[in-house]
Amino acid sequence: MMTTNRQSMYRRFSRVALVSAGALLGPVACGEEPDREPEFRVTIDHASIERNDPARISSYSDILKRATPAVISVHTARVVKIVRGGRGISPREEMLRRFFGLPLPERLDPTIEERRVPQGIGSGVVVTTDGYIITNNHVISDGRGGPADEILVQLHDGRELPARIVGRDPKTDVAVLKVDVSGLPTVQISDSDTIEVGDIVFAIGNPLGVGLTVTQGIVSATRRRLGIYGEEGYESFIQTDASINPGNSGGALIDSDGRLVGLNSAILSESGGSIGIGFAIPSNLIVTIMAQLVAHGEVRRGMLGFSFGDLNPDLAEAFGLSSTKGVLIERVEPGSPADQAELRHGDIVLKVNGKPMPNANEFRLLLGQTLPGTELVFDIVRDGEPIALTAVIADLDQGKESDAGGTLLEGVEVAPLSEAVRSTYGLPDGLTGLAISSVSPESPLRQYLREGMVLIEINDRPVSDLDQARQLLYRGVNKFYIYDRGRTGYFAVRIP
Repeated sequence: MMTTNRQSMYRRFSRVALVSAGALLGPVACGEEPDREPEFRVTIDHASIERNDPARISSYSDILKRATPAVISVHTARVVKIVRGGRGISPREEMLRRFFGLPLPERLDPTIEERRVPQGIGSGVVVTTDGYIITNNHVISDGRGGPADEILVQLHDGRELPARIVGRDPKTDVAVLKVDVSGLPTVQISDSDTIEVGDIVFAIGNPLGVGLTVTQGIVSATRRRLGIYGEEGYESFIQTDASINPGNSGGALIDSDGRLVGLNSAILSESGGSIGIGFAIPSNLIVTIMAQLVAHGEVRRGMLGFSFGDLNPDLAEAFGLSSTKGVLIERVEPGSPADQAELRHGDIVLKVNGKPMPNANEFRLLLGQTLPGTELVFDIVRDGEPIALTAVIADLDQGKESDAGGTLLEGVEVAPLSEAVRSTYGLPDGLTGLAISSVSPESPLRQYLREGMVLIEINDRPVSDLDQARQLLYRGVNKFYIYDRGRTGYFAVRIP
C-alpha cells in the first residue's frame, strides 16, 4: 500500500485536480452580460434508489438514453488583440529627407485585429428546458480568476450556440450558463443526501474532447473535504471510481435511476489521467448555489460571528460527551449575531433547525448556503445541559465591508488589523499593516501568499488601510514587506 504525506498530496492535487481540458477546438461565440431571470425553478426527486431489487440488470442503456442528451460540451476562448500594419520612418531619416528636399513616404496607421484563441474544453448539464446549464467555474474561467472571453456550447444534437454567464461562484466551483433556446432535454435532479457508499453511478462528459462518453463506477465515499478551493472554499465531495478525465469537468454524475447526483469536478492523479479517484459536487449544494446565481448573479452568504472546530475524543470526554459528533464553539465576537443569540465559547452545537451537525465542515457548509436574514434554531449542550437558542444570520459580505477590507491584488483580499482579525490569526498587538483575509484558488499569487499574512509596507511605505495601499501600487514591480508566523521578509509583485 502506498502512503504519502497528506499535505503534500493535497498540494499536488490542487495543481492537477480540476479536470477541464486544454484548448482543443476552434473559435467560439461571444457570451454577454446576463439579464436576471428570477422565474428559474428546478425540482428535486427525494426518493432513494431501489437497492433491494432482485432482478439482474444486464444493461443501463434505457436509463442513459434519458440522461445523456442533457449533457453538453463547453468550449471557451480568449480574445487576443494583434497590432498589424503601421509603417513610418525614424526621426533621423525624416530629418535627412527634409534637409535634402526628398519626399516623405506615406505614413500608415497601425490596425488592431482581434484573434480568438481556443482556451479550454469541459462539459455541462442542462437543467431547464429553456436553456439553463450548470458547469464548473474553472471550466469557464480565463485561468486568471476572471471569466472566459467567449463561450460556446455544443448540444447533444450537434447544434453549437453562444452561451452567456449567468453567475459563478469560485468558492464552490459552480457556474450557471444560459443559451437562448427552448425545448431542450433535461436531467432529473436527485437528493444527494440519499446516496450511499456502494451505489452505482455513471460519469457522463466529454473527456479529452473525444465526444460524449459514459463511464461506470460506484460511490466510494461521501462528504469529502480536500481543501482544493482554499480555506474560503466550501467542499463536500462525492468520491467515485468512475473514470473521470480532463474534459469531464462540469459533466453529470448520475445514479442508477438516471438522476443527477453530482457535477464531476476533480480527480486525484499525478499523471493527469484517471486512477479511479474522482470527485463530484453533490446535487444539493449545486441546487442551492444555482438558485442564488440565477436570482442575484452571485451567492449571498451568511455569518454568525464566531469561530468553531471539531471535537476529538479527548475534547468530547472533557465536555462530558459520549461522541465526537458536534461542533465546538471556540470564540464569539462581541456584538455579533452569535453574541446577540447568547451563544458562548464552550457550547457544543448538535443540531441546526433539526439537522444533525456531525462536524465543523458540515456546519460551515450550512452557514455558507444560508441567506442573510434567515433564523436558525441551535440545539446545543452547555455544561452538560441541552439548550435551544435562536440566531439570525447576518450578511457575510456586509461584515467584510464594515471592516473596510477588500481586494488589493488579483484574487487577494485584505483587512485592517482589528481586534477580531488579530484574534483570528493570532497576530501580536504591536504589529501594524493589512492582514490577508483570503486568497482565491485561482489567484496567480496563491503559491506565494496565504491567509493570515500581514502586509506591513508597500514600496517602503507603511500601510494601514485599503485605500492607502491601493494608492501606493504602480505599474511594474512593487515591493512588499510582510509578516508571516513570527518572521518578516520581502516579496515582489509585478503589476501589468
